[in-house]
Amino acid sequence: MKRIFYIVFLLLSLAFGAQGQELTRILFILDASNSMNARWEGEQTRLEAAKELLVKTVDSLQGTPDLEIALRVYGHQSPITATYQDCNDTKLEVPFSENNFDRVKMRVRSIEAKGTTPIARSLEAAASDFPDMNAKNFIILITDGLEACDNDPCVIAKKLKDKGVKVTPFVIGLGLDLSYLEQFNCIGTYLEAENKSALSNVLTSIVQKSIFNTTVQINLNNIHGAPKETDVTMHLYEAGTKNLRYIFTHTLNSKFNPDTLVMDPNLRYDLVVYTIPQVTRENIVLVKNTHNIIEVDAPQGYLQVKWLSPSRNYIADVRVMENGNSRTLNAQSVGKTDKYIVGTYQLEILTLPRIYKTVDITQSQTTTVTIFSPGNFAYKCSTPVTAQVFVIRDDGTTGWVCNLDDSSKSGSVQLQPGNYQVVYRPKNMKSTSYTTVKEFRILSNKTTSLTL
Repeated sequence: MKRIFYIVFLLLSLAFGAQGQELTRILFILDASNSMNARWEGEQTRLEAAKELLVKTVDSLQGTPDLEIALRVYGHQSPITATYQDCNDTKLEVPFSENNFDRVKMRVRSIEAKGTTPIARSLEAAASDFPDMNAKNFIILITDGLEACDNDPCVIAKKLKDKGVKVTPFVIGLGLDLSYLEQFNCIGTYLEAENKSALSNVLTSIVQKSIFNTTVQINLNNIHGAPKETDVTMHLYEAGTKNLRYIFTHTLNSKFNPDTLVMDPNLRYDLVVYTIPQVTRENIVLVKNTHNIIEVDAPQGYLQVKWLSPSRNYIADVRVMENGNSRTLNAQSVGKTDKYIVGTYQLEILTLPRIYKTVDITQSQTTTVTIFSPGNFAYKCSTPVTAQVFVIRDDGTTGWVCNLDDSSKSGSVQLQPGNYQVVYRPKNMKSTSYTTVKEFRILSNKTTSLTL
C-alpha cells in the first residue's frame, strides 16, 4: 500500500546580486496526480484540501508589494493507467507577471487529478520558469507521494545547486515515520503534519519566510548553555507595549534543535517565556534577511512531592515560593510533578498541620520530597461543640492546627501522623468550666475516633 505524505519544497535562489533586490517571486507547484483523489481525514480529497489552502494562501498574498507569483501543475493532463504513466506531464499554467493572483486562483480551482508524480522533472523545469535570477526566487511544491518516475530529485537538486540555486525541502508527513523520509536529506529538512490545519500553518510559515526572508530561533538554554529546554509557551509583544504579536509553544524539531520561526523583522520585541518562574527578554531587535538566534537562559529541573505508602488517593496542595519571596509562585498538587527554573525554593505543604521545606532544583533532575501519608480523625458528639485541634510537638509545646465545625454533631479531619489534643466545650454551655481537653494519636492510613 502506498504510504502517503505531503512534501513542501522551497527553492531559494542564491544567484549573484539577488540579495540586493527587493522583488520576490514565488512559484507554486501543485501535485494533481491520481493519488490526490484519495480522501484526507474523511472530509475532502487531498487535492480539494490542497486547492483550498493554496487559494487561501494566494488570496492572502494579494496586494503584497514587490511580489510576483506563478503556478506550475503536474499530473493533471494525462490519466495514469495500469500500463502507462506520462512522466512529462508537468506544465507552467500561469507564468510570472504583476497582479496575476486572480488568474492563479481561478486555474487552481479548475485543476483535476489524473496522472503520475514526476517530482524531479517538475523541479528541473521550474528552474526555467523564473524570468531571471535578479530577485529572491522561491518554489513551493505540494505533493502527496514519492517520485514516481525514473528521475532522482536528489540528482536534480544537485544540478540546480550547480547552477547557483539552493534547494531546501520542507517535508510535511501525515502520521508518517520520519525515518522513512531520510532520502530527502540530500536536499534539506522535513516537517510532520497530521492534519489539514498543520499543513495550512506550514504553508503560511513558508510564505512568510519567502517574503520576509527573516527567520528566528529561540534557544532556551540549560545550565550548560545548550538549547535543550522546550515545551513551554512564549509570548512576543511589540517592545514596550501590551500589543501581543505572536504566541508560540516552544518546540524542538525532529533533529532536537529549536524550531525555526518566521517573524516580522520590522518590529522590536519583548519576549515572555512561561517557565516557573517566567523568564523575560526585552527590546529584541531582529536583523532582516538572515537567521536570528535569541538566547534565553532557562535551565530547569523538576519537583515532586509525594505521599509515603498511601492507602488511598489523599489530596493536598503545595505552595511553592522563590527563596526569600513570600509570594506564591505555583500551587502544585501532592503526587504531581512540575518543572521549575534551577534554584532554591520554599515549600508550604498544605497538610494539617502545615509542613515547611526548603528545596534545591537542579538541571534536568527530579527533586523528590516525601511526606507521611495522613490519618483520619473522626469525632462525634451529642450536641455541637466549640472545638480546636492542636498538635503536640516533640518538645511538649503545642500548635494550633484547625477549628472543628461547630454546627455539626460529627465530622472528620485529615491529619498528619503525630500526637494531638482537642480542646472543646458544648456550644450551648455558657461557662468556661465546661472546657474539656482530650489527647489522641494519628497513624498513617488509620482512623482515630473520639466521642466529645
